[in-house]
Amino acid sequence: MKDSFDLMIVGVGGQGTILASNVIGEACLIENREVRSAETHGMSQRGGSVETHIRIDGIYGPLISPGQADLIISFDLLEALRYRHFLKDDGIIVSAKGIVVPVSAFQNNLEIPSEKWVADKLSDVKLMTLDAERIALEAGNILSQNIVMLGAASQHIPLKKDSLLEAVRRLVPKKTTEINENAFLMGYAEGV
Repeated sequence: MKDSFDLMIVGVGGQGTILASNVIGEACLIENREVRSAETHGMSQRGGSVETHIRIDGIYGPLISPGQADLIISFDLLEALRYRHFLKDDGIIVSAKGIVVPVSAFQNNLEIPSEKWVADKLSDVKLMTLDAERIALEAGNILSQNIVMLGAASQHIPLKKDSLLEAVRRLVPKKTTEINENAFLMGYAEGV
């Protein structure tokens, strides 16, 4: 029997996966909860895949085994498909719509899968998608997509909304606090 709530945040370098995972970690600290996390972001600066493992209330190491994630927050549909095998049977994927196309795909004339093709491949899991780019722009800055996604997924995370919002306030650059609060709340409204 697993005592922890296990979630992964996945995306492409530059999308803010690390900040989003830090917000969750900070919210855990605010609530005096155990948290363990690990991340990989080696070639992420060149548009590579980034993954963060977060275990809330776990007593063991930070890495999540395949088939054990309660939740995957994906900033890109293709990344949702790439990490789908980590999701447990009754888990959920909350993903941004859209696919980030790597430069190498253009350089090598590779065929890029469509959003529909990826969604069809994920038809065997509970999948919620949202237009994080549009919502972030409405909130005031396209760079707040990661906080939009966090807001949308927050209803599936065993942390209080107020703790997550306080963590956002503490960790985003001060001049962007209001935009990121709006982004979180707008994402939260989409996640209902």
